[in-house]
Amino acid sequence: MQFKHPELLYALFLLLIPIIVHLFQLRRFKKEAFTNVAFLKEIKQNSRKSSQIKKWLILFTRLLLLAALVLAFAQPFHSKQSNFKTEKETVIYIDNSFSMQAKGSQGELLKRALQDIVGNINETETVSIIANNKVFKNTTIKAVKNDLLKLDYVPNQLNLESVFLKCKTLFSKDKNTLKNIVFISDFQQNKFDFTPKPDSLTKLHFVKLSPINTNNISVDSTYISQTTAASLELSVVLKNSGTAIENLPISLFDGENLIAKTSITLNKQEETTFTIPANKPIDGTITISDANLKFDNSLYFNLNQSSKINVLAVNEKDGSFLKRIFTNNEFNYTSTSVNELNYNLIDKNHLIVLNELNQIPNSLISAINHFTNQGGHLIIIPSEDIHIPSYNTLLVNYNSSFKNLINTEKRITAINYSHPLYKKGVFEKQVSNFQYPKVNNFYDINSNNLASILSFEDNKPFLFQNKNAYIFSSALNKTNSNFKNWSLIVPTFYNIAKQSLKTPKLYYTIGNENSFEVETQLQQDDILSLEHNGISIIPRQKYFNDKVSINTSETPDMANIYSIKNRNETLKKVSYNYGRSESQLVYQNISNLKNITLSNSIAEVFNTLKSDTKINALWKWFVIFALVMLIVEMLILKYFK
Repeated sequence: MQFKHPELLYALFLLLIPIIVHLFQLRRFKKEAFTNVAFLKEIKQNSRKSSQIKKWLILFTRLLLLAALVLAFAQPFHSKQSNFKTEKETVIYIDNSFSMQAKGSQGELLKRALQDIVGNINETETVSIIANNKVFKNTTIKAVKNDLLKLDYVPNQLNLESVFLKCKTLFSKDKNTLKNIVFISDFQQNKFDFTPKPDSLTKLHFVKLSPINTNNISVDSTYISQTTAASLELSVVLKNSGTAIENLPISLFDGENLIAKTSITLNKQEETTFTIPANKPIDGTITISDANLKFDNSLYFNLNQSSKINVLAVNEKDGSFLKRIFTNNEFNYTSTSVNELNYNLIDKNHLIVLNELNQIPNSLISAINHFTNQGGHLIIIPSEDIHIPSYNTLLVNYNSSFKNLINTEKRITAINYSHPLYKKGVFEKQVSNFQYPKVNNFYDINSNNLASILSFEDNKPFLFQNKNAYIFSSALNKTNSNFKNWSLIVPTFYNIAKQSLKTPKLYYTIGNENSFEVETQLQQDDILSLEHNGISIIPRQKYFNDKVSINTSETPDMANIYSIKNRNETLKKVSYNYGRSESQLVYQNISNLKNITLSNSIAEVFNTLKSDTKINALWKWFVIFALVMLIVEMLILKYFK
């Protein structure tokens, strides 16, 4: 027990007064004359012992009465662990990721949690609140109430370790304050482990919110599974994390027009297909109806009018194999010799192939360097009799150089399956025993930071990449190599060309590092923007000769189809969707975490925090006790004989 005004306790010395009065009381005796002893018979005799007991009882009641009054004025109180003298700092993390759309017993988990926070924290108490996309630092509920209740769902989900570190940065450096971190989340399963370390200065409180069911259906992904001259097969992947669905309708829209509809039986995962016309722009939306999580009920995609990639081949040997690869339906292929090369055409292309030139003129080296510095891609195929100094003058820009020609037959035995050229759509599985192509001679390579794509049996590179240049170490003519007869030559050259102009894909995922290129010519100070329904976003972009490279990550933050605009001109369209990692309603087991306090009630946690610093005033009880002593004294005086 502690006192608000301990200096008043000196008044307890006043208790000496009744002691003096009762123990050292002096009595004056008055002489009364009377003639008749009959008066004496009427006097009720009290024993000496009875008189002493009454005297002591009155003394004790008066002492207790005065002591109770003194203690009441000193305002005694009791608090837990003496924390009333300690300042409190509270940081609250509220998970507003999409999985919090799931419904609990009182509605959506997030909306209910926000109402509980507002209802259980004193409006004037200073707190800090963190969401996945917002921070309210050292504020009050009264100041941020409206913003808090309007907090919306976001696609990015923070891992617990990141949240914990972020929360700690909001605390002061004062070591004498009570620091509390409150995590409010459904704690959906993710790949990040969190093991809180013991910390005497910080207390962790976890509030686990649970939905009433974990059923959810999602449009997971879509891709082009088959292509013909007239049509495309669009495959759609759907997933279900709950009970099986016998008849799930799926709709395909082009803009606002319904162009196809089907239904499937869905257990865990199924695919369905739609046939759509080829070479026709489509602003596509695939939709389902599901009452649980809503963010994954739609998937946006779009097909733009295809852009042809400009390829320039500078040939000194037979380049017919290049013409067969770079066909007219996807490429604008131009072939020329060194002597007939129009240098003005170089910057208008996306890919240049130097096909077995014996010597590279200095003028061409300068033009090529400028071309690649502006984002152009380059393929270098040496001849068997190159002028090494001229080649190395060009290759120095790519941290590489040719050494001497080695006249030794080598087999091409190693494929870098993880390289972007082969990562998707080329191999169904890794192949270890195939018919190895071979070369009769090759150049020894000196290169820093090379990314080997195809290698010889001794791990020396046959084809490698440095920056945006792809360099062969051997001639490809029929007398020196049978590489042209190998099936891998087509996807190799085709994918190099495709990467020279990264046109927008079917769709991108918000939060990932996304990049694509748009063919356009910008005037000075012009920039491209992404626009949808009045929302205009200026992404990171870099302008090259006849194209703009665009990079996006966290923005845009709303799933939809966006127009890529140069002022009022729409160049292309690009689609963004939310990631589907939260579609599976699987949750972490946090009951085995140490050094935390676990609860399933927001009100319970904040009541605990209040009790840690709650002051229990006791002065009322002492006033009541004083009144009781006063009544007891009156009863003793009246009835105790």
